[in-house]
Amino acid sequence: MKIASGDWMMTAAPDRGGAILSLTHGDRDILRPTAPDAVDPLAMACFPLVPYANRIGFGRFDWGGTSYRLACNYPGQQHPLHGTGWLARWDVVAHTDTAITMNLSHVGNNDWPWDFTAEQQLALSPAGLTITLSVRNSGDRTMPVSLGLHPYFARADSLRFSATGVWMVDDTLLPVTHAAADTLGDWMTDGTLRRRDLVDHCFTGWEGCATIARADGDIAITAQDASSLHVYIPPGEDFFCAEPVTAMPDAVNHDAARELSPGEEARITLTIGHADQHHHMDA
Repeated sequence: MKIASGDWMMTAAPDRGGAILSLTHGDRDILRPTAPDAVDPLAMACFPLVPYANRIGFGRFDWGGTSYRLACNYPGQQHPLHGTGWLARWDVVAHTDTAITMNLSHVGNNDWPWDFTAEQQLALSPAGLTITLSVRNSGDRTMPVSLGLHPYFARADSLRFSATGVWMVDDTLLPVTHAAADTLGDWMTDGTLRRRDLVDHCFTGWEGCATIARADGDIAITAQDASSLHVYIPPGEDFFCAEPVTAMPDAVNHDAARELSPGEEARITLTIGHADQHHHMDA
C-alpha cells in the first residue's frame, strides 16, 4: 500500500502490524527499507507501540488492585515487548493518494486484559510524513496506557536533541536509575551514531524535536504529546532508532503509565521531514 506527495513516498503493510515498509525522499531512504521477503516485525521500517511502549518487566504488574501476568510475545525476549498492535493485522478504513488511516480493535486477552481500539493515521505532504497514533479505552475498566512510534532511520552521522535525564538500565534492559542526560554523551552538540557500546535508553524531559545529521541533508523529527525519546543505537549496524514515547519502559511498574478511563483517548504524533522545513510543519 503506497502514498506519495511531492518527492516523498511511503509504503505500508496494515496486515503486518500496521507497519511502514519504506519512506523515501527522491532516491534517499529516510527510514531503513524493509527487505521484500521480510515478515519479522523488527525488520520493518516503523511500527506503532500500543497499548504500551517498550518493555513490561517479566510481564508482571499490579493495576487497580489486581495482579497481572502477561506472556512474552517475541522470541528471545525476557519481557513482553512493544504492546500488541505491532503483532496484529490492522484494518484500512481510508486510503487516498497522500494518506492512509487504519484501525485496530482488541478484546481483552492474555496478551492485554483490557478492551481498546486504536487508530493510526499516516499522511504525506511536501514537508514530510506525519503519523498520528491514538488509542481509546473501549471497555468498562480503567486501563494503563503508554504510546510510542518505532522508526528505524537509515544510516546517518549524528542524532542531536535536548533532554533533562536518561534512564540507565540493567542487563535485561529494564530502567533502574535516573541519571543526567549527558551520561552516555553530549546529545545536544555531538550525538555521534558511530559507537562501540549499545544504546537502548529512554531520555526524559525531551523537548519534542531532534535533528538527524546526514551528508545528503539533515532530517528533523518533531513530536507532540511525547515527553520522552527512546534511543536505540546497535553497534555496527547501518540504522538506529529514535522513538517518541509517552512514558519510559516498564511504565506501569514505575507509576508512569497513564490511567485511561472507559471512553477516554490518548494520542501521540510524529512528523519526519527536512530540517530546514520543520518550522513549517509545526505551523
